[in-house]
Amino acid sequence: MGIDFTTIAIVFATIFVVELPDKTFIATLVMSTKFRPLLVWVGVVAAFFVQTLVAVAIGGVLSQLPKRPIEIFAALMFLIGGVLLLRGAGKADEEEAEAEEEFGAKSAAKQLAGWKVVTFCFTVLFLAEWGDLSQILTASMVLRFDDPVSVFIGAFLALAAVSGLAAVLGRTLLQRIKLSTIRRIGGTVCLSLAAVSVLQITGAL
Repeated sequence: MGIDFTTIAIVFATIFVVELPDKTFIATLVMSTKFRPLLVWVGVVAAFFVQTLVAVAIGGVLSQLPKRPIEIFAALMFLIGGVLLLRGAGKADEEEAEAEEEFGAKSAAKQLAGWKVVTFCFTVLFLAEWGDLSQILTASMVLRFDDPVSVFIGAFLALAAVSGLAAVLGRTLLQRIKLSTIRRIGGTVCLSLAAVSVLQITGAL
């Protein structure tokens, strides 16, 4: 199966707006103020690589089940993701402060350099990301598009881009764009995917 650039673009856009207001963005930002941003980014991206691989693998296994129930399940996941993002938008600023305090405390006592920074950041993000909304949606994208390779590329690039922004421009970005706004955008995208999935299931599209 070849690479589908349309699928990559859709997955990238969806995961990007879902992950941008997530606590992992704040974690990367905070750790980048304590350690060298490049080393933080390498550790975070390595964690995202493994997490995305696992999500795509789970989606691939689920896609072997009967088609119609899986299509309904994928649509339901997009619907739930959209609702969660929209409902949580009002609490975004409060959660941002809590996340900064949490990951600031984890980093404060650490005096690390070189690959120890990479390992530390990998561990922090690897543990924080399990069961994350972006991981669930990545698996759902595999069910939606039936193209694990393109989904993996799109999701991983989105996560790498978000973590890069957090490491280099995180504080500036948060001063210009409210996390609540980003969450609403992400919720709208998820609900749109849910609607398209329902239309395809019913044969209306």
